[in-house]
Amino acid sequence: MRLSDLQLKMVVNIQNGRHLGTITDADITEEGNINYFIVMPKHFFRRLFKSESETNVTIKQIIKIGEDVILVDL
Repeated sequence: MRLSDLQLKMVVNIQNGRHLGTITDADITEEGNINYFIVMPKHFFRRLFKSESETNVTIKQIIKIGEDVILVDL
């Protein structure tokens, strides 16, 4: 699966059902391993007025990748 495919999916926290945003980028090591994905809120006003503008999600925190949604346990 490509990063561009993951960027189209919503990221949802299974602990509280909150929509975290979408994947915008990934932190990758020199060997090509993914350290974490960077998730940003989709709406401009959320990013503007929220104190935390981004969330880092590791591979171990991803529970399920579906057609439209990525479920994470944060």
